[in-house]
Amino acid sequence: MTGRYDEHDHEHYERPRRRTRPRTKERPAYDDAVDASVVTVDRGRYTLSLDADGTTVTAMKSRPLGRKGVVVGDRVRVVGDVSGRDGSLARIVEVRDRATVLRRTADDDDPVERVIVANADQLVVVTALADPEPRPRLIDRALVAAYDAGMAPLLCLTKADLASPDELLHTYRSLGVPWVVTRRGGDLEPLRDRLAGRTSVLIGHSGVGKSTLVNALVPDANREIGRVNAVTGRGRHTSTSAVLLPLAGGGAIIDTPGIRSFGLAHVQPEHLIEAFPDLDEMTEDCPRGCTHGTDEPECGLDEALAAGRADPERVESFRRLLAARYDAS
Repeated sequence: MTGRYDEHDHEHYERPRRRTRPRTKERPAYDDAVDASVVTVDRGRYTLSLDADGTTVTAMKSRPLGRKGVVVGDRVRVVGDVSGRDGSLARIVEVRDRATVLRRTADDDDPVERVIVANADQLVVVTALADPEPRPRLIDRALVAAYDAGMAPLLCLTKADLASPDELLHTYRSLGVPWVVTRRGGDLEPLRDRLAGRTSVLIGHSGVGKSTLVNALVPDANREIGRVNAVTGRGRHTSTSAVLLPLAGGGAIIDTPGIRSFGLAHVQPEHLIEAFPDLDEMTEDCPRGCTHGTDEPECGLDEALAAGRADPERVESFRRLLAARYDAS
């Protein structure tokens, strides 16, 4: 060859080879990982509270977790800088198994489930008695989600200084749903007693007084309080993300943004009736595929009603919840 190149020059122009470590199925044991709870989530950054001393730590999700979601209330293991100093960043390497998962879908025909919180054992449905007016359909759907998740429900009625709770409570008395009533400047001890020692998630429409309750229960929470629109009767969203807050007397509450719909596409009728053992045993001989609704032929609930073995109000209330699974909120 002549000119600038000779037969040896090609060695200098070969594409460099990638040098990577061989793949292995072994995963690090992370023996030095510490336990923590997820307090809040913000754009890929997770605020954690360490179990050992309550130190607040900022963390990111490790790559091996892939698309596995991490939500408020999750119990995790974390490595890296767990000092909690400004600018420090730890890494979540494991998400513990969840005891409960509260889910919702955007609509009833939406196949995508959205996990709201994990590991809560009580769902507190916060509803104003006036300003804005209560919306029983949303209450029904929230109760369905609680029963499906295996969580204990609690109905918290606010603004009792504006309207009486009697009519609304009558609707849910046959279901055996526990309740507390609050008013502006009133005593919150009955509510504190219901929350003590439990992890409770609070949900409700914007404007029902949820943030006001949270600020009263946790004085340094500083949750923003909004007003109800006088024309539409709807509240303005003030809480933009869920946050877990420890209670002074033990337990914790999880405040969530105000909701306007609660899709239940993920709930199956057979799971709902399991939350009512007395009614469930009456459906053992139902035809396959029976939803136990009002129009189902040969449903065991109808036979129990005809024989006087079932409480008509309780069956009616259950079927109202079942109908909420299909009706728009």
